[in-house]
Amino acid sequence: MNRYQRQQMLPEIGEAGQQRLSAARVLVVGAGGLGSTLLPLLAGAGVGMLRILDDDVVEVHNLHRQTLYTTGDIGQPKALCAARALGERNRDCQVEARQQALRASTVSEALDGIDLAIDAADSFAVTYTLSDACQPRNIPLISASVLGRQGYAGGFCGPAPSYRAVFPRLPASAANCNTAGVMGPAVATLGAMQAQMALSVLLGLTPSPLGSLVNCDFMQWHFRAFRFDGADEPIEPAIPFIDPDLLRADDCIVELRSLEEAPHSVAPVVDRILPEAIERWQPPADRRVVLVCASGIRAAKAATLLAQRGVAQLAIIAANRP
Repeated sequence: MNRYQRQQMLPEIGEAGQQRLSAARVLVVGAGGLGSTLLPLLAGAGVGMLRILDDDVVEVHNLHRQTLYTTGDIGQPKALCAARALGERNRDCQVEARQQALRASTVSEALDGIDLAIDAADSFAVTYTLSDACQPRNIPLISASVLGRQGYAGGFCGPAPSYRAVFPRLPASAANCNTAGVMGPAVATLGAMQAQMALSVLLGLTPSPLGSLVNCDFMQWHFRAFRFDGADEPIEPAIPFIDPDLLRADDCIVELRSLEEAPHSVAPVVDRILPEAIERWQPPADRRVVLVCASGIRAAKAATLLAQRGVAQLAIIAANRP
C-alpha cells in the first residue's frame, strides 16, 4: 500500500476508503483531452477497474491537449494507447479498452456492472444518452465540456437530478474543438476536476459533488459553482438520441443535411428536408419521425417544433462524430 499512503493519510480516506476505490468500477466515455488527464489520476488513485470507450485514433493536432499520448502513438486507437499507458502507471488498475463510440443501442451493455460513469466525450449526443441511461439505473454521472478557455464540470444522476433536469434542451447552436479551438491547460483543469468529483463520489465524501456544477472561465478568470439538487425532471417525455441500429422499418427518417453536406444518410430511403422547411412539412400520422443531422442540434430544434405541433413519436440521430 506504499503507492497510496499519502492519500490514505487523509482521515476521510484511510484504509477503508482505499478499499472502496479498489473495488470501484468506472466507465469513462472518451479518451481525448479530458480523458488524458482524468484517466491517469483515477488509475493513480487506485480505482480498481476502468472501462474506456473511444473509437478515435491519436492525431498529431490533438497532442497539445491529449497529453496521455506520444508521437509514437499517432494513428493508433486511443482506447488501446490509453490502456497501455495506464498499465505502465499502475498495474493494479484493470483497464478494459473498447474501440467503440457510445451508442444508444449499446449504452446499457456499457454500463453493465458500473458504479460510476464519466462523460469525457464533449458531445451533446453522448451526454444526453449517458444521462438518460444512468438516471433509471441510479448510476452517478460526472460530465464536463470545454471550448476555447471556458468549460464546466458537474455531477448528475444517481441521487441527483439528471442532465436533462438542468439542461432540458440542446442549445440553438454550438461549436466544438474542431471548429473553434481549445487550450490544453483549460482541458486538463476540467479533466482533473472530473477526476476529483469521481473520487469524491466513490469515497462517499460530503458534501457530494452530485447535484453541483462548476463553471470555469479562464478568459475573465471567473469561477462559479452552484447546486441544483432541487431541479425538477422535465415533465414532457424526453426526445431520445438513437443510432441507426435502433431504426424501425416503419420510421419516417428525415435528413436535415443537404446533399452537399451529407451525400449518404443513415438509411437508403430518407426524406431530405432542410431545417427551414420543417414548419411547412406535414409529418405522417402514426409513424415515428427520426430527425438526422450532424451533431443533433438542428434535429433537436426541428423535433421541438414538431412536438409543439402534436407529433408524439420523435427521435434524433447525431450522424457525425463530434
